[in-house]
Amino acid sequence: MHENPRTLTMKPLVSILIPAYNAEKWIAQTLQSAIAQTWPHKEIIVINDGSSDGTAEILRRFGSKEVTVVSTENRGLPAAVNHALRLSQGDYIQELDADDLLAPDKIERQLAALREGDSKRVLLSSPWAPFYYRTRSARFVQNSLCEDLSPVEWLLRKMRDNAHMQNATWLVSRELVEAAGPWDKRLHYDQDGEYFARVVMASERIRFISGTGIFYRINSPLTRISHIGTSNKKKDSLLLSMKLHIQYLRSLEESERVRNACVAYLRNWYYVFYPSRPDAIVELQALAAQLQGRLEPPRLTWKYAWMERMFGLKAAKWAEITLPTFKDSCVRLFDSAMYKLEATHGAPSLGVDALRESAK
Repeated sequence: MHENPRTLTMKPLVSILIPAYNAEKWIAQTLQSAIAQTWPHKEIIVINDGSSDGTAEILRRFGSKEVTVVSTENRGLPAAVNHALRLSQGDYIQELDADDLLAPDKIERQLAALREGDSKRVLLSSPWAPFYYRTRSARFVQNSLCEDLSPVEWLLRKMRDNAHMQNATWLVSRELVEAAGPWDKRLHYDQDGEYFARVVMASERIRFISGTGIFYRINSPLTRISHIGTSNKKKDSLLLSMKLHIQYLRSLEESERVRNACVAYLRNWYYVFYPSRPDAIVELQALAAQLQGRLEPPRLTWKYAWMERMFGLKAAKWAEITLPTFKDSCVRLFDSAMYKLEATHGAPSLGVDALRESAK
């Protein structure tokens, strides 16, 4: 392990926080990736958020001096993370979903990127690679957020480009955690997006560390917390998060480019509410008008627009929603079969080399 002089003398404690709800299928792998971190000075806190499957039994096998397991009644993701934060003692916080994986040197490399004279308001980011079952085939996501940025530029790009940075990519100082405040328990969708927008807003700058990162597991659409479907509770949560995002960005800079980015952000998510939520549509249109923009009815992508002319709008919309899900299921089934086949032949379980190659 290679450490710079700063980490040798300070040895900050890193708290790895894992909220778990009905996570029996993957929680063991996730914990193994946390335990295997090459940064030695760490604590791991798992909150079993009222799981009704075998999660608790699996977690009991991991309880140790380094791994603390706390079981609570089911109160939702924000409450679970907030509980873990209250229990944590770390100088830095690493949050990790119960089905995702950390590259072994993720924390070490991020801490090594700190420079002499850096304040605790420097926010550390890293790459993320989506995968189904096999991490060896995972490839790094390249978007406009994958570089050193100021807080205003980071939020502007996220909203303008509809860019995503998975929540486990961050390594956050205790000072930034306290400045950002707790996770918002009102939210049932985009909880992490809203929270880390506040962390970004409280930071001095974002430093992007390539060559390591996290593996983001893509679960079945119907079981993902990010799946909205027809849930009005999640739509209401998304609407609140969108309004908060716009408020945060405009508090950092009030300009034409910021207003344009906010309107683009509204357009990116307008389809979720159109036409099923006329109340939200009115609110979003009024917000766009305040930003000197306007929202047009969402159009089908070019892949499905021709279907509208031949089969009608209803059929085209059905195809736009259903066919990608069907394709996703086929790819998932293939990857699952290959994962099981490779496991019988002792293939590597964590594709760190693949992640590094794709990050170049």
